[in-house]
Amino acid sequence: MSAALEEFCGSVFWECLPLSCVPSESQAIACDLVFCPCCPQNDSYLARPDADLPVCFQQTVLVWIPLGFFWILAPWQLLPMCKSRAKKSSVTKLYIIKQVLAALLVLTAVAGLALAFVDAEQGAVPAVQYTNPSLYIATWMMVLLVQDARRFCLRRDSGVLFCFWTLSLLCGILPFQSLVRRALQEPISDLPRFILFFISYGLQLLLLLVSGLSDVAPETKAIGKKNPQVTASFLSSITFEWYTSMVVKGYRKPLEIEDVWELNDKDKTKVLYAAFEKNMKTAMQKARAELEKRKRKKRRQEGDLDHGNSMSKAQSQDMLVLEEKQPKKKKKKKGDNKDSGPPKDYPRGWLMKTLGKTFYQNLLLAVAFKVVHDALVFVSPQLLKLLIAFVSDEDAFAWQGYLYAILLFLTAVIQSLCLQQHFSLCFQLGINVRASLIAAIYKKSLTMSGATRKESTVGETVNLMSADAQRFMDMANFIHQLWSSPLQIILSIVFLWGELGPSVLAGIATLLLLLPINAFLVAKAKTIQERNMKNKDERMKIMTEILNGIKILKLFAWEPSFEKRVNDIRARELKNLVNFGYLQSVSVFAFTCAPTLVSLASFAVYVLVDENNILDAQKAFTAISLFNVLRFPMATLPMVISALVQTNVSSARLERYLSGEDLDTSAIHHNPIAGSAVRFSEATFAWEQDGDPAIRDVTLDITPGSLVAVVGPVGSGKSSLVSAMLGEMENIKGHINIQGSLAYVPQQAWIQNATLKDNIIFGSEVDEARYQQVLKACALLPDLELLPAGDQTEIGEKGINLSGGQKQRVSLARAVYSDADIYVLDDPLSAVDAHVGKYLFEHVLGPKGLLQKKTRILVTHSISFLPQVDNIVVLAAGAVSEHGSYSTLLANKGAFSQFLNLYGNQEENVSEENTAAVALAGDEEEADEAVDPCMEESTEDVVTMTLKREASIHRRKLSRSLSKRSTSSQKKAQEEPPKKLKGQQLIEKEAVETGRVKFSMYVRYLRAVGWCFTFWIVMGYIGQYVAYVGSNLWLSDWTDDSVRYQNQSYPTQLRDLRIGVFGALGIAQGVFLLFATMLSARGAMGASRVMHQLLLSNILRAPMSFFDTTPVGRIINRFAKDIFTVDETIPTSFRTWISCFMGIISTLIVICLATPFFAIVIIPLSIFYYFVLRFYVATSRQLRRLDSVTRSPIYSHFGETVSGLSVIRAYGHQERFLKKNEITMDINQKSVYSWIISNRWLAIRLEFVGSLVVFFSALLAVIAKGTLEGGIVGLSVSSALNVTQTLNWLVRTSSELETNIVAVERVHEYVTVKNEAPWVTKTRPPRGWPSRGEIQFIDYKVRYRPELDLVLQGITCNIGSTEKVGVVGRTGAGKSSLTNCLFRVLEAAGGKIIIDDVDIATIGLHDLRNNLTIIPQDPVLFTGTLRMNLDPFDQYSDEEVWKALELAHLKTYVQGLPERLLHHVSEAGENLSVGQRQLVCLARALLRKAKILILDEATAAVDLETDHLIQTTIRSAFADCTVLTIAHRLHTIMDSNRVMVLHAGQIVEFDSPEELLMKEGTFSAMAKDAGITAADTTAL
Repeated sequence: MSAALEEFCGSVFWECLPLSCVPSESQAIACDLVFCPCCPQNDSYLARPDADLPVCFQQTVLVWIPLGFFWILAPWQLLPMCKSRAKKSSVTKLYIIKQVLAALLVLTAVAGLALAFVDAEQGAVPAVQYTNPSLYIATWMMVLLVQDARRFCLRRDSGVLFCFWTLSLLCGILPFQSLVRRALQEPISDLPRFILFFISYGLQLLLLLVSGLSDVAPETKAIGKKNPQVTASFLSSITFEWYTSMVVKGYRKPLEIEDVWELNDKDKTKVLYAAFEKNMKTAMQKARAELEKRKRKKRRQEGDLDHGNSMSKAQSQDMLVLEEKQPKKKKKKKGDNKDSGPPKDYPRGWLMKTLGKTFYQNLLLAVAFKVVHDALVFVSPQLLKLLIAFVSDEDAFAWQGYLYAILLFLTAVIQSLCLQQHFSLCFQLGINVRASLIAAIYKKSLTMSGATRKESTVGETVNLMSADAQRFMDMANFIHQLWSSPLQIILSIVFLWGELGPSVLAGIATLLLLLPINAFLVAKAKTIQERNMKNKDERMKIMTEILNGIKILKLFAWEPSFEKRVNDIRARELKNLVNFGYLQSVSVFAFTCAPTLVSLASFAVYVLVDENNILDAQKAFTAISLFNVLRFPMATLPMVISALVQTNVSSARLERYLSGEDLDTSAIHHNPIAGSAVRFSEATFAWEQDGDPAIRDVTLDITPGSLVAVVGPVGSGKSSLVSAMLGEMENIKGHINIQGSLAYVPQQAWIQNATLKDNIIFGSEVDEARYQQVLKACALLPDLELLPAGDQTEIGEKGINLSGGQKQRVSLARAVYSDADIYVLDDPLSAVDAHVGKYLFEHVLGPKGLLQKKTRILVTHSISFLPQVDNIVVLAAGAVSEHGSYSTLLANKGAFSQFLNLYGNQEENVSEENTAAVALAGDEEEADEAVDPCMEESTEDVVTMTLKREASIHRRKLSRSLSKRSTSSQKKAQEEPPKKLKGQQLIEKEAVETGRVKFSMYVRYLRAVGWCFTFWIVMGYIGQYVAYVGSNLWLSDWTDDSVRYQNQSYPTQLRDLRIGVFGALGIAQGVFLLFATMLSARGAMGASRVMHQLLLSNILRAPMSFFDTTPVGRIINRFAKDIFTVDETIPTSFRTWISCFMGIISTLIVICLATPFFAIVIIPLSIFYYFVLRFYVATSRQLRRLDSVTRSPIYSHFGETVSGLSVIRAYGHQERFLKKNEITMDINQKSVYSWIISNRWLAIRLEFVGSLVVFFSALLAVIAKGTLEGGIVGLSVSSALNVTQTLNWLVRTSSELETNIVAVERVHEYVTVKNEAPWVTKTRPPRGWPSRGEIQFIDYKVRYRPELDLVLQGITCNIGSTEKVGVVGRTGAGKSSLTNCLFRVLEAAGGKIIIDDVDIATIGLHDLRNNLTIIPQDPVLFTGTLRMNLDPFDQYSDEEVWKALELAHLKTYVQGLPERLLHHVSEAGENLSVGQRQLVCLARALLRKAKILILDEATAAVDLETDHLIQTTIRSAFADCTVLTIAHRLHTIMDSNRVMVLHAGQIVEFDSPEELLMKEGTFSAMAKDAGITAADTTAL
């Protein structure tokens, strides 16, 4: 072959020397690298200081390699031209430049060919002079074509071309330098070709530079703006250069979600899910077939034991028929339950297959990149070996050293490019898998059948979305480690064996020994973690209770007792935490010692096994760099495997959920039948396929436009009838025919977290006139006036800032607005007050209402409307017992008339109660009828009014924690000036920190750890790294022995000394580290204790106003997430950061020791590093925040969808919600995607810095060759090879630390909250105060917050000892403020209150509150024993407690309990009835027996019986006390000594009830409303 080539070129192709000339070993090695075709020996061209390649070799091989590459790949680049549909994008300047340069190249090639012909006339020309120019002409023409073809694509620049230019230029370097060298030595022989070569080389260089730029056509500019990735050039893509503009923007200002670029179309949820769904369907069908096989097999095994065998066979036949009939229905008969045993079998194993099939391209590409990377990982140690050999050998040629340095650099760069592409693909796979799964779960939840829905709660389903999909995402990131780790491990061992022979096994044995130790530590740590999770849950439960019942704690001065309870749990938690810290430090110790121990074991065995084995630098440092390669796969493999196990669990859960049954609506027909809107034909429906039917054999015909009422006792199937119409139930027989569209109002209103208007319009077109008409009819206009931003007010989740009645009316308005044909109303009037119900019936539902022309099916309990409906259906036990008009049914004397008698009386009572309550409290709906006189009179007080009104509504309608949040939002809303319309947002946004974290936060944390601790921890780390550097230097010295004792025997005592010191230094590293980590565990625990203690004590001392304006969730978050971060995340982050930092410093020191000039290189590199870091950290931090901000809407939207499923399905809005979910998902996806790219952007730049460090350490070693030993070079380069990863880690941990330290900031924010007055002051009240119980108000004024108006406007009155005073007034008159003032929950704005000659403002809060007693409006109980709830401080004896219980009529009940006083009260007292809770509160007051009792009368909560009990007890037990009763029902205070009537914060009347009734004043008007006349009082 060589001969043929020589003939072709007309010169020598490769020239070889006889064996004798081999100059030295290292050059022989060098030549082995180069392909030597003619003979195994060395060759004259390379065996000299100015080595060069023969001309023939340059003209053939070096030309043909790039051309071959191009011609194999270029034709594919022309494909876009063939697609007829594609449109060519316009010409750009860049395109013209490229084409001109390519055309010039064609000309140079033509010139070359012409030259050959010219020369041919003078004499024979070697063939190569013809072929090469001809090849080039063809190639450059092809380039022109390819560049034109790329105009059909979005990305107009071709990767193939870029690689071709790079390759061509690299191959051209060799002829380039040899031509230059020849020209310098002698005159140029062939000038024209010489010039042509350089012209062509220059043009190619220009083309390479030009193709590095992104070429964007004007028409794709817009797309490029939204997402530059699409139009980025090849170079920009592999280096992620297109992302730089985002990083810069993120550095200049905190990024908003609008700044983040759009996703590529292929990454959008819709596209991903379409592909996933297609594959899912086929995989699922196969899996179902498998399931059938399994079941059949099981049946066969059970054989004849099963008498129902024939039946199940039939069923399975049915089932197959069903499968054939409805291939797309995922049908699975429930009847097979008895075969499959208790855990229901489900199609298995299809999820992984589906994912694999959907994302196979991504997986294959990632595998390709990973393989290249893994191969290159092992090239570096080999190059290092050659480099050490080169340095150790005096006669080696300098060019070899430079070649190795360059090769080291190139392998590092290519390795890093491949790895980053691989990771980028993996993380993309991760988010795409997550998106597909979430979309699948969401879609499934919309189509799921009722039975399947019952199997998993909303919480569990949201969990599937958050936790399980997240697991898949994490798994996808590292899935390739499953094959790559074993591969790397095997390769390392093979190469190590080559270096050290069998003694490698000693090192590997050490590694394997460390694995079980680690496994044991992990298991221990897990049990500690589990214990701690329990403590954490317990602590969070108490915290939640404390915050929800904070008002009670304050009124009873119980804070210290609860603080102690929390601190006890916290102490247990911290003890576990410090143990966990110790375990962690032991495992870190093991992990850090690993490399040292492994190399120690291997080297010791190697040296001891055989006298002749001498450790030289090549062996030692090649081995060390291979051991370093080994560490990573060894560490990740166990993690990946455990992650895989977890993913399998998740996979099973997702498979079960996604293969559940779908809703079967086949029983709902939509056939046009004249004269019938809804027709039930023998309809029998059940909630579960084989459950008892909830409605049986219903046959009904409802005519269009009629109003039908459905009545019946509780549990008679009214709601089931509605559900059956909506298709939510399993059909057993019969069917329902519905003509026209449906609108549905559920029994419990479902409200979305959107504006009020969006809730009503619900995705229909906006028709302003109709909208206003609907608002008026549904009595919503008065409510709009109250809401801070009218109908643009944002409604919180589950409608938290609306009262029950408002929610119900919004729900009704939504139905009315939707303008459907048939209205299904499930008891919509139950949540609203009687008079509002009447109004709604008249204006909306009734014969004269808005819906008079529509078909209405109304489920109702209220009897008052029945005479006005067209038809009544009476249900009993799921069947229709009778139906007809009101008069017919009454005449029938059937079930209906009994029903009427039963409910009629009750209803009358209720309505009386109602009127009384309405009259007095200006109840919830009052504004609708504008009865409230205060509304017109005092406008300035409307703020506090609406406030109080809201408060009372909420108190009545919502559980307390919610009401606290909502009222606070209302208050906030109104305290802003109206122009800002601040209240549109529910609650002011939580402060999201932007920008850099203040340095003071780090200082604050370290101060909490303790300066002494901090100092010693840092010293420990320094000690560890000193030992580390020491052991490395010792090793390099050891390896130089091989040169010193080259031809003599190695002294044994020196050998033992070497091994001993090396081992000792290795152990010292570990010991120092252990010392530092143990200390840091203790220090971190101290910091956690201090921070939690400060936070807790400060929160408990915060004034009530703080809790009114801060949602409970936000405070809880500080105690949960932020304290968790301080406890566990920050210490780990700090430790990792310190060790990374020290690692880098020690590496740089080692390199500088070897080659001092390296110090000069460090400066520019560190500047570059610093800037990259600063830019990146700002962007990354903000993207993390955006990720968490955009993630919660996905889950909350999902939770909302699941709870409103029936409504969404009834209106047929599934598509709209799917779209909404896709949009929400994409917003989150794009921020995560951006974050991923930002990490890759950073990694590639840092790894480049790392590669430069490697390059310079090698280069300087080559330059300083004569002065260096092999050992120190090996050390410096092998450290440099290791530094790249550490540089990466440093940035990661820095940004992680910065993200986490924010927790300290957030905790600190609440530690600095302003406190209320001190609990105990120097002036203590006299003992036994108050002895008389006289209260004086002297011109007392108070306001809720400095910027609000006065609530009490100068009250002056005296209340005598043991006097009973009732306080009345409409909502917002200031009644409750009065109690708040007595307890100093509100501080005076003027005037004072004097109790028994002591001004209450002068004494401590606890002194005051301990001596007053209150029975609050809503009974709040805490988790714990019953006794704890009565007497948290254990001040009273058991006898006294029993006495109090007896007086409170609870004694018999408590004696009946198994644990009596130690009976466990569950959260919020759920396991007691409301009445009993109220009585427990009474018992509390009786225990205290203070001289002054304030009774804030419970309104809605208590039944009449309990109310009566409480009243009588108070009259007898508190006869000798001063009692103030804040009344909502006038009956209760008619027997007081005096009644105080408040209005707008002033006392308008204050006299005995009899007197006030005589006077025609406010009180008598109220009494008249309540139906109390003067005559009644005398009876009392």
